[in-house]
Amino acid sequence: MQKKQETTGLIWLTNNLRVEDNKSIELACEKHDRVLAVYVFDKHIFESNIFGFKKIERYRAQFLLETLRDVKEHLAQKNITLLTYVDFPEVVIPKVCETYQVREIFTQKEWTNEEVQTFQKVASKLNDTCKITDSYDQFLYHPEDINMDFKSIPAVFTQFRKRVEKYASIRPESKSIQKEKSNIIDNNTTLPDLTTLGYSEVTRDSRSAFPFRGGEREALKRIDYYFFASKKLSVYKQTRNGLIGSDYSSKLSPWLANGSISAKTIYWKIREYETENGANSSTYWLVFELIWRDYFKFISLKHGNAFFKIDGILEKNYEWKSEERLIQKWIHGQTNAPFVNANMIELKATGFMSNRGRQNVASYFAKELLLDWRIGAAYFESMLIDYDVHSNYGNWLYLSGVGNDPRDRKFNIGMQAERYDPNNQYQNKWLQNQLF
Repeated sequence: MQKKQETTGLIWLTNNLRVEDNKSIELACEKHDRVLAVYVFDKHIFESNIFGFKKIERYRAQFLLETLRDVKEHLAQKNITLLTYVDFPEVVIPKVCETYQVREIFTQKEWTNEEVQTFQKVASKLNDTCKITDSYDQFLYHPEDINMDFKSIPAVFTQFRKRVEKYASIRPESKSIQKEKSNIIDNNTTLPDLTTLGYSEVTRDSRSAFPFRGGEREALKRIDYYFFASKKLSVYKQTRNGLIGSDYSSKLSPWLANGSISAKTIYWKIREYETENGANSSTYWLVFELIWRDYFKFISLKHGNAFFKIDGILEKNYEWKSEERLIQKWIHGQTNAPFVNANMIELKATGFMSNRGRQNVASYFAKELLLDWRIGAAYFESMLIDYDVHSNYGNWLYLSGVGNDPRDRKFNIGMQAERYDPNNQYQNKWLQNQLF
């Protein structure tokens, strides 16, 4: 009998930087005898965007490097080698496929313009013996399970939430796979450091509300602490609008953003917590926030590139300004609104800002200063450790009056400060010793 020819599968990691609940890893290991993984620090993301900001600044770059160190070690425990390169994916991946005779590439499915262009460039340079299998793997509710086509996604979040909660269910996590030691290959690639990527070293600010490091295992440690050790999940709804300290919210968004942990893993951990400690409005509210995250992804799928256009998905034609002096004052916390300034200084110093802060500074940028909201969104993209393309642009659309908000709200910054920082504790923390 003729011996079956062994085949090789390649896991192309992008924003799915975890080992557990990773559909690409599960499929690669099930379908192929040999499996390796690759991550490319795409040179495009270290360039400046049209508004003059680096697409990724040093805080998120540092978090990304920490994440890659973790996923590399974790994959090694599964006997899977991770190759890492600083280059363009369309250059690296076809070469890796040729070198290791890869028959199939497994990756996370993306649909926004830049990611699709990268995918197409890679696909165009592969030979006919290699194919790409991409999977939706960043949702709580899988797109195949929501009982709606993308064009039918409701324009109002509450309608979407009620429909998916009624008609859809959350899938179980993907299986964890262990390969044999013989699967390991020689690895002559090394992870870069911040300097190699063109950044200065990061000094962590002691005032930061996010003092954590990147990586799947750090995310799981955070869940263990926030859910099971401290039981702070049971008061999440009451504390989630806080401004100071690491425990007013779950702080899971940075790990979610680069796929160090999946929304499904968080969901099933919440259910485990509820079984042990009881369910309440707070445990539900974290699921509620995960559904909001899904919603922006589905709205992005529905509207495509309109998500990034100045008139937004509503095609509303406002008179937007792009006055550099006002933009710089907002960036550096030098506006006439101390509450906005404090939040912007926190972002500049740490790469993080509370949800309450983000809503206020975005509303101020778009509704008070009347500045082109895309500039603010691009600055957030550059700076935020937890930048997620769909949540970031979805929220900016929403707060600028060109997205999914039928009320077209405008925040009263003074009243917000009085309500959420009544003793000026937060503002004093970030505004002391500031020179204007």
